[in-house]
Amino acid sequence: MTEVTIATPHVDRPERFLVIVAHPDDAEFGPAATAARWIDAGSVGELACCTSGEAGGEDPFADPMELASRREEEQRAAAAIVGYRAVHFLHQPDGALDNDLPLREQLVRIIRTLRPDAVLANDPTYIFHADGYILHTDHRAAGMAAVDAMYPAAQNAMAFAHLARAGLAPHKVEVLYLFWAAEPDTWVDATGYQDRKVAALLAHGSQMKDPVAMEERVRERLAKEGARVGVAAAEAFRLIRRR
Repeated sequence: MTEVTIATPHVDRPERFLVIVAHPDDAEFGPAATAARWIDAGSVGELACCTSGEAGGEDPFADPMELASRREEEQRAAAAIVGYRAVHFLHQPDGALDNDLPLREQLVRIIRTLRPDAVLANDPTYIFHADGYILHTDHRAAGMAAVDAMYPAAQNAMAFAHLARAGLAPHKVEVLYLFWAAEPDTWVDATGYQDRKVAALLAHGSQMKDPVAMEERVRERLAKEGARVGVAAAEAFRLIRRR
């Protein structure tokens, strides 16, 4: 059955943007093609990874710090493929991420330093997916922390006032792009960026049990979302424009 075109591709492009995720590889499964497209067009993008993925394995005897180190290396390699200017590892606990004040302070510091026009994060409200997937607790925490850091904390001079006193002035982020959204309403044309997204994902060798199946799923999803807006490939978002 052919997908029905319901909209046109999103054409806005932030000059500066910050992607906030829970784990290494989340950004690649998320908005990697969008980020690459924007960066190629002149945007500055940075990535904040709340954990280092030290719980992302199946061997209970493995050294979590060795896995964390490997996953950080993989994420840096993937980020280089996408084109991010910087990757920030916040070293919060994998599997126990909490949307607390210390995490929000770390995110506010990055936001006030980069001063992005847009933040990209996973939709923390989409917990039970139609295909049976349940949103990981770390994803819920990272998505909500991104929202709470963006508003009100980053733009409120009295929130983490020591940052403002140290020269990191408040900053209002104008646009929020939520990926893995329950009800997406915005699609960015990813045509020509399918290979780049897959290459970035393949950089996460520690997580790729079946690279061929992964690539098939990713390309199918890109094509399915692209059909909604009449292009070969797209990534979907729920767009929040700040009032």
